[in-house]
Amino acid sequence: MTQSGPFTLGQLAEALGATLEGDPARPVGGVAPLESAGPNEVSFLLSRRYQRLAEETRAGAVVAPADATGLPGAVLRVASPQAALITLLRLFHPDPPHAPGIHPLALVAEGASVDESAAVGPFAVIETGATVGRRTRIGALTFVGTGSSVGDDTLLYPRVVIRDGVQVGSRVIIHPGAVIGADGFGYAFDGAAHRKIPQVGGVRIEDDVEIGANTTVDRGTLGDTVIGRGSKVDNLVQVGHNCDVGEDAILVAQVGISGSCRIGSRAILAGQVGVADHVTIGEGAILVAQAGVPSDIPAGEVWGGMPSRPMAEARRIWAAERLLPALVRRVRTLEKRLEELERRRA
Repeated sequence: MTQSGPFTLGQLAEALGATLEGDPARPVGGVAPLESAGPNEVSFLLSRRYQRLAEETRAGAVVAPADATGLPGAVLRVASPQAALITLLRLFHPDPPHAPGIHPLALVAEGASVDESAAVGPFAVIETGATVGRRTRIGALTFVGTGSSVGDDTLLYPRVVIRDGVQVGSRVIIHPGAVIGADGFGYAFDGAAHRKIPQVGGVRIEDDVEIGANTTVDRGTLGDTVIGRGSKVDNLVQVGHNCDVGEDAILVAQVGISGSCRIGSRAILAGQVGVADHVTIGEGAILVAQAGVPSDIPAGEVWGGMPSRPMAEARRIWAAERLLPALVRRVRTLEKRLEELERRRA
């Protein structure tokens, strides 16, 4: 990644809107975690859990909440250290310069429309009828299928596949190896063989979505599979055909969603959550890691377990499971005593 800097603490304070306690002329050359930062780097205190590390850090400066105490060296006090961290990382690691143009080794079919401000990398393929918007970057070996559209300021990393008839919005990021618009998993058994049901729908990825590496979003059988505005999808996630994921949802690694599910806006599905077909997950619901979801989840609730249950009930079951080995031993002991009593009575 590109590296910028160094910056003085005064420049950082201005960029962050921070109150500086320290020498404004002191330069720092990068950002690092509390435990490894050196005197020429700036670090950050995001949570009180890391107070001890912050007190022991060798960092030249620490970005911290306004009420933080006990910090050595210079301090940049801000209202939101997490927001400040984002600004810091963008300062020190800016996006590489945008170089518009189509690489000589790319293949752009007649009838495709690529904006002159877009960048298309080597060995990328853009099929006929596809459109690529302003300032969008298409990575090497990426495929954009017939009739697909990619909006403005979108980034498709190398080896992304956008199948035919897929709509990708603006300011979308899709990481390497993702496949958008593969056929949904649909078959009908005719008594002799599984016959493929044609998957003639599409996929619609709305604005400001990010999709992780090696994730798959299947096209609809009829109609579109939808990933709503602002949603973030981690690596190795499977979204089945005709799913509708709402706005600002979070799907964490190895989530698997079967066909025709509805995921409400701002819902969070933690790692390895599995969702059965035709299930609705309400807005703002949270499913903890490895939850198995066979039926609908109400809005705003936290569920976990396999099969998933309200979190309070799931915790009681998990606590009871720890007692099972001892309980089994007690039952066996009681069974033996009962057998002895029955022999004596016989």
